[in-house]
Amino acid sequence: MSDPEFDLPPRAAPEVIAEWNDLADRVCRELARAGLPARRGDLDDGPQAGPGAEVHVDPVADGGVYVDWETDAELRIPALELFAKGIDYDDPPSVVRHHRNVHAFMRDALTGILASAGFQVEEPDPHTHGTAVYVRGRRP
Repeated sequence: MSDPEFDLPPRAAPEVIAEWNDLADRVCRELARAGLPARRGDLDDGPQAGPGAEVHVDPVADGGVYVDWETDAELRIPALELFAKGIDYDDPPSVVRHHRNVHAFMRDALTGILASAGFQVEEPDPHTHGTAVYVRGRRP
């Protein structure tokens, strides 16, 4: 029996990943300056450190820097447990609706804060990156 082969996307060049890592660190600093808890989620192997902005570098060739909001476990766990059981998307339970709304509001807030700080930000494909914000770089 042979091992299955997977077509993994190509990684970005090391110098590009280094630039993205520098950008991700700058994003964390700017969010902290704005008063938001922020951490590099891609550098932490442990459990989620709590609520706040999670900044990570996606090292694939068409990757980059993404920022997503993590809610507190008190909201996140019940919402995700109900979601996993199956919900009526037209009328979700209040905790699921609240969790979804918090992510949408925080995406808008993160987008505005980072744009104000001089970053080029975009909303990425929601099917791939959920409610994350894509940080293309600094504005020229």
